[in-house]
Amino acid sequence: MNALLRNALAVAAVAVATQAVAQVTFYEHEGFQGRSFTTGRQIGNLERSGFNDRASSVEVASDRWEVCEDVRFSGRCVILRPGRYPSLAAMGLNDRVSSVRTVARNARIDDQRYAPAPMAPQVTLYEHENFGGRSFTTDRPVENFGRNGFNDRASSVDVVGAPWEACEDVRFSGRCVVLRPGRYPSLAAMGLNDRVSSVRAVAGNARIDDRRYAPAPVAGPDFRRRNDERLYQANVTSVHAVVGTPEQRCWVEREQVAQNQSGPNVPGAIVGGIIGGILGHQVGGGTGKDIATVGGAVAGAAVGSSVGNAQQASTRDVQRCENVPSQARPQYWDVTYNFRGQEHRIQMTTPPGSSVTVNEQGEPRQ
Repeated sequence: MNALLRNALAVAAVAVATQAVAQVTFYEHEGFQGRSFTTGRQIGNLERSGFNDRASSVEVASDRWEVCEDVRFSGRCVILRPGRYPSLAAMGLNDRVSSVRTVARNARIDDQRYAPAPMAPQVTLYEHENFGGRSFTTDRPVENFGRNGFNDRASSVDVVGAPWEACEDVRFSGRCVVLRPGRYPSLAAMGLNDRVSSVRAVAGNARIDDRRYAPAPVAGPDFRRRNDERLYQANVTSVHAVVGTPEQRCWVEREQVAQNQSGPNVPGAIVGGIIGGILGHQVGGGTGKDIATVGGAVAGAAVGSSVGNAQQASTRDVQRCENVPSQARPQYWDVTYNFRGQEHRIQMTTPPGSSVTVNEQGEPRQ
C-alpha cells in the first residue's frame, strides 16, 4: 500500500471517528425520566420496540429527526432539531409517538413543521424569593459564586432546558440538589436559601437518584421575550376561571365552666398552667418566647388554683371553626388558544383578551 493511499485512509478514519452519531432517545416520563429507548435508524413502528405511545420527553443528538403519531411516518409529524425536549406535551405528542426517522441533511423543511426549539440549559438565580431583587444568569458551570458576587445570596431560581445541580459549597461539594426545569419561588423548602455556592448543568446521560431531586417546581415557565424574537397574536378559543376551594376560619371563644368543689383546686392549677403555657408560647420569639411561656404558665396556674370555692365559675378557651367560601376572585384562568392550527393551553393570573402574545413556536410571551 503506497503512502498516498495510507494517508487517505487515515483521514477517512478520523472523519468517521469524529463525526457525531445521529440518534434519538425517548424517555417514558417528562424531564428525561423513567425507561428510555435509543435508536440511530428509522423505525416505522415503535410497537415492535415496546415503546409505542410511551414517550413523554426526547433527546436528539445530531441531525434532525421526524417523529410521527402514527406508524409508517403518517398522521401528524413534527421535526425535532438537535437538543433536549423535556416535554412532548407542548407539541401535542405526549404518549403519542409511533414512528421516527432522520431527515436528510439537504431536505427543505417548512418552518411550520418544526417543533418548538429546544431551550439551551440555563439557570437564573434571584436575590429574593419570588424572583425579586438582583439576578445572575449562566449557561455554564459556576464552581464558585464568590467570584461573581453572588455567593450565598440566592433565594429563588429559574431553570430552563435541562436539570441543574445546585450545591451549598464551592466546586460542587457539600449538600447538592438537582433542580428539574421550572421555576422555584423559594429555596427555603430545600434548605438552600442564601446557601448556594456552585451550580452546573446535569449531563444528559447522567443517572440521578430520586432522593437527590429537589421538590418539583410549583410555578409556570418564564414567558419573558428572548433575544428580540418575533412575536405574533394567537386567538383565544376558550377561558375557564378557576376558583379556590373553601377556606376554614377558626377563632377562640371563652366559655364558663361551673366548679362544685371547695378548697385549693390543684387540678385547676395544673390545667390552668398548661393553658397559660400554651397561650404564653404563642407570644414573642427566642428568649422572649421562653419568658412569655413561663409567665403564662404562672398566671394560668394562679387562675386555675383560685377556682376552688363551691359554685364558683371558671372559664376556658374553646376553638371553633367554620368553612367559608374562598375569595370571589379566581385563583387563575385556564386559557386555550390556537396558533397555526395547533391548540395550546396555559394558566394566567389575569383574565386574557381575545388573543395572547406568542413566539413563532406558539410559546406565550409577555
